[in-house]
Amino acid sequence: MAAHPLTIPNFRAYWLSRLAGTIAVSAQGIILGWQVYGIARQTMDVREAAFMLGMIGLAQFLPLFLLTPVVGLIADSFDRRWIVRGTTALLTLNAAMLGWLTWSGQLSLPFLFTAAVFIGIARAFAGPAYSALAPNLVPRESLPTAIAVSSIAWQVGTIAGPSVGGLLYAIHPDVAYLAISALLVVALGTMFLIGPVPQPPAQKDRHPLQRIADGFRYVRNNRLVLATITLDLFVVLLAGATALLPIYARDILHVGASGLGVLAAGMGIGAAAASVWFSIRPMASNVGVKMLVAVAIFAVAIIVFGTATRLTELLGITRVGFGAFGIGVLPVDFIISLVALIVAGAADMVSVYVRSSLIQLHTPDAMRGRVSAVSQLTISASNELGEAETGLMASLLGPVGAVALGGVAAIAITLGWSRLFPELRLAKTFDPPDMPAPEPHHGVATP
Repeated sequence: MAAHPLTIPNFRAYWLSRLAGTIAVSAQGIILGWQVYGIARQTMDVREAAFMLGMIGLAQFLPLFLLTPVVGLIADSFDRRWIVRGTTALLTLNAAMLGWLTWSGQLSLPFLFTAAVFIGIARAFAGPAYSALAPNLVPRESLPTAIAVSSIAWQVGTIAGPSVGGLLYAIHPDVAYLAISALLVVALGTMFLIGPVPQPPAQKDRHPLQRIADGFRYVRNNRLVLATITLDLFVVLLAGATALLPIYARDILHVGASGLGVLAAGMGIGAAAASVWFSIRPMASNVGVKMLVAVAIFAVAIIVFGTATRLTELLGITRVGFGAFGIGVLPVDFIISLVALIVAGAADMVSVYVRSSLIQLHTPDAMRGRVSAVSQLTISASNELGEAETGLMASLLGPVGAVALGGVAAIAITLGWSRLFPELRLAKTFDPPDMPAPEPHHGVATP
């Protein structure tokens, strides 16, 4: 019987590092958005400030876009542990700098945009290294579970992080940045606990540019991998409403920083519930159809979130008679929005679980860094570039119109992908039927 990955010390340290680091970076992301929006609203109206929110996402995306052709090759050529260690150290210094600027009252938009660029650089290098490192830490028979558990750490951190950031920021900005810095120190320390791991053999017979092209070519030719990557790209690009949470919290739902933390927690609650379910009942059948259904549910939930205020206005119901979360008497539209985000988080977790497992299990180890870099580029495009797109649309249509239109477009994309890529619809299990058997594992003895 295969050992559970978390019983292997190297993988356990890796998992803790990835979880702590992802929570910290995601928490910092929501705080960046709140601070950008707050500073912008001092001199701008809602639509102009929404555009600035979009630009902070673009500032994180551009370094990743420019570096993607290189970082995957680096992850396949150098010790992946040291890549992660270096980028985590950079993120720690970046968070400490923002914390000091916030505490001293010197924070400004140029500082926030500079910090966003550094985050983009660090994530560009860390993402492929993190993803490609996990399969090197466990024996072959534990690999599927390791990939799922690693994906859970990343996704829970990505979705739960904003809730942590929002709630801590509501307590005090200094508390939030202190906690983020502490989490990054934990991520860095646990990464140093990982012992030597096997590296893929160097391909000295091929030029680096050819090896970079190999990664893009592999994704293009493997239609199942291509389908999962591009589906996530377009759906989250169009329906990613989390960039507008500061606007909803401040100017639509009127629940302030405390409400922002609770709204951000919604997706984390849904993702955590789904991840616990998969740890007990791993998905084993009809994985492609389940991913398509989950993506459609995500889009519908985003539409409900975006239009909750209009819905309650039409029904003539505005508030319920109890208070919570330090908000006072709870608005009905706030409750509907929170429930919708919980559903969206759970559906997103299903999608990421399937996508990550299919990509990692269908990719040879020697190419995982480059394929992970391509995957990360599309994920960042859907998230950070999606923030820019959402901010631009919100500046043109208003926040509610932008979210609703994005959700409808995401549903159309899902239906189109189910027909354009029948390989995804017909995928029954995670097993890669055409992939060569992995190389024998030498880093960890099989229990």
